[in-house]
Amino acid sequence: MSGNADGSCADVVGMWVTSDGHIRQELRPDGRYEEARGARRAAYTGRYWVSGSHIDYADDSGFTATGDIRDGVLHHEHLVLHREEQQA
Repeated sequence: MSGNADGSCADVVGMWVTSDGHIRQELRPDGRYEEARGARRAAYTGRYWVSGSHIDYADDSGFTATGDIRDGVLHHEHLVLHREEQQA
């Protein structure tokens, strides 16, 4: 993962989940991610890079995506995900 010029970047490592629990995205400390959709575990896997509060994704199948952390919420393309530990 890369940070800003000053070395800072958003703390994104952990499990991120949609409010209905259908999509679960694990961002690992090694810069890899795994996204589960419903019962389909590892529906998407790949690498991610962090620059400030922005995330770039490169899926192992070749497509790319982006995301941003705003007020502790991950906005990944059309998805809104919250840290799992914040779910009640």
